[in-house]
Amino acid sequence: MTARILIVDDILANVRLLEAKLAAEYFDVVTAMNGADALEAVHRMRPDIVLLDVMMPGIDGIEVCRRIKSNAATQHIPVVMVTALDQPEDRVRGLEAGADDFLTKPVNDLALFCRVKGLVRLKMLTDELRSRTGSDPLGLATGDSLGKPLAGGRVLLVDNRTIIADRMRGILTEKHEVALATGKQDAIDAFNHDGSGFELIIVNLDIEESDGLRICSQFKTLEQARQTPILIVVGPDDHQRLLRALDMGVNDYLIRPVDRQELHARVASQIRRHRYTEQLRLSVRASLELAVTDALTGLYNRRYLETQLSSLIDQAVNRGKLLSVLTLDVDYFKSVNDTYGHDVGDRVLQDVAARIRGCVRSVDLACRTGGEEFVVVLPETDLPMAERIGERIRMAVAAKPFNPAPGCLLTITASLGVSSLGTATDTVEELLKRADRALYRAKHEGRNRVVPIAA
Repeated sequence: MTARILIVDDILANVRLLEAKLAAEYFDVVTAMNGADALEAVHRMRPDIVLLDVMMPGIDGIEVCRRIKSNAATQHIPVVMVTALDQPEDRVRGLEAGADDFLTKPVNDLALFCRVKGLVRLKMLTDELRSRTGSDPLGLATGDSLGKPLAGGRVLLVDNRTIIADRMRGILTEKHEVALATGKQDAIDAFNHDGSGFELIIVNLDIEESDGLRICSQFKTLEQARQTPILIVVGPDDHQRLLRALDMGVNDYLIRPVDRQELHARVASQIRRHRYTEQLRLSVRASLELAVTDALTGLYNRRYLETQLSSLIDQAVNRGKLLSVLTLDVDYFKSVNDTYGHDVGDRVLQDVAARIRGCVRSVDLACRTGGEEFVVVLPETDLPMAERIGERIRMAVAAKPFNPAPGCLLTITASLGVSSLGTATDTVEELLKRADRALYRAKHEGRNRVVPIAA
């Protein structure tokens, strides 16, 4: 794992020490000696992480962090505040400025590499999601951005050492909603019951009668919990278990005795970044859906139909399975648009799509291919069964009047053509052409009917 790290400190000896340590681990290191140069370097080279000294003349580290996190183009870059000061107010100021992590001078090597490697992994994930969504997905620059104050989150605390658990829960409930689990099964049950609501899991590795690492591992293999960040609490000399936890994907750690301000800072950092990453994931999912679905009806679009139908035909031929296709056309739809306008026409199409969706199985592929034309692909379905499904759709469309606008009741019907896969050499084009020929016959013979055609 490698990354570009920007070190910012006004004392040359501090810069050289950190530079030597990180370069020895094959990180690409760049440096800046003051806040102005640091901001220029961030905008010019977009580092993967910024290690930022708090106390500097001119623009101090807190202000540099605030500017990085308030800029939509750079707010996703992790910032680690490095300071010799250990006053609570400095951590609070750093948190309010949007800092992702804290290191105290003299910097411990284990802490340095653990923090940096953990943030690099997270940055790589963020970069991948951002590359799929653009630089400002879902309006993140003006929404719940990384640089804004954090609203309270939902935390699952896993610990059965009563005194320690009660103290940590008491601290956390000052700002967050906290659920307590006292063992592995209790923790898994809590997540299965309400897993979508948790934004952070805190595990005490010294939990009694349980293996804290095993609990972390279980969360990483649980589908509902896989993307939820984990923060562990570990003893000051427990380096081996700490490294194993970080290797398995634990996001952050706290050394006992736990400092109140550091607990708040690390919890806020993890929840904030989790929310940002989830927004990116939602944006990716929305982009994928837009690429394959029809914006008006929510059914699949023609492009998706063509790619999937080709694959389904290959699967049916190779496995000796059945496959049928329905084509549907709304009768006299042009007159609806001409008489009532396109807004009413659009609502009619949306209602037709809903009625089609209500008549098919989850394995079927319902698509709008353009205008008032629809196609339904029916895997493992022969021609007679496909005809019966087509009749069910026809009746669903015709049975109940459409009400696309107040005081507007319309009787709408549809014509359908049905075809099935023939020989092993059948193609997408041939299958759809036969269904279209059957649809033409249905319209020619009076509309509001289903016509099958054999291969």
